Amino acid sequence: MTRPVKKAVFPVAGFGTRFLPATKANPKEMLPIVDKPLIQYAVEEAISAGITQLIFVTSQTKRAIEDHFDSNYELEAKLAERAKYDLLALVQGILPKGVSCIYVRQPEQLGLGHAVMCAKDVVGDEPFAVLLADDLMDGQGNKPCMVQMVDEYNKTMNSVIAVQEVLPCEVEKYGIVALAAKDGDSQHIANIVEKPSVKDAPSNLAVVGRYILTPRIFHFIAAIGAGAVGEIQLTDAIAGLLSEEEIQVCRFNGKRYDCGSKLGYLEATVEYALKHPEVGREFGEYLEARYKS
Repeated sequence: MTRPVKKAVFPVAGFGTRFLPATKANPKEMLPIVDKPLIQYAVEEAISAGITQLIFVTSQTKRAIEDHFDSNYELEAKLAERAKYDLLALVQGILPKGVSCIYVRQPEQLGLGHAVMCAKDVVGDEPFAVLLADDLMDGQGNKPCMVQMVDEYNKTMNSVIAVQEVLPCEVEKYGIVALAAKDGDSQHIANIVEKPSVKDAPSNLAVVGRYILTPRIFHFIAAIGAGAVGEIQLTDAIAGLLSEEEIQVCRFNGKRYDCGSKLGYLEATVEYALKHPEVGREFGEYLEARYKS
């Protein structure tokens, strides 16, 4: 019996060292792109794909994430009292009805594979999505990335990994896949390698921060040890899963912003500000004037 994808794991326990000192007391996932934090964009993407259970793998410094998706009755009462109903609706709509949150602690930051393993008891024997909030995926008028991936999953009921082409000089930063021959509308992975050198990379197709995985992945995470940098790599577990199951690729149709880097974060902020209904026009005029000055 096949099961739909209804659960999503959000690994959010990292230290966010590339954004210090801003992330000393605030989670990097709560950094705003205009007026919404990064984690909310990822959550909205998951919900748009029909996911109803959100599993956050957190640490003791990430309480702000839990607070963000919780109700704030004092704030809501003040907004209602002042007849600011548009803002009230905005706050109350952060987490739609029928969607629940579960928070699991990752006691040590031992890599993405370890973070996913922390959610095993909550995921159970169901397929599940993994979304990295650092990767802001803009569908640019197309379907959101996770919707595209669920569509692909529903065709085959296999695990699905989102990929995009990167420059050859960038392959050392990513998990890189080699593809098998195309079979109809779908294509599956022949091999996957974590951060290969340019000369050893099987392609320039990089894994980006979106996955749909079958629960069998937990067996392979448990079977691998920590690598050279002391982390349990999800990529290594996926390579093991390939020995038993086909894994499909989803070539994401849209633009990805690497908001784990300062430059990518600034690019996303500018692009999202330019199309923001409240400030987009004026911000565009400011940038044009700034460019000419």
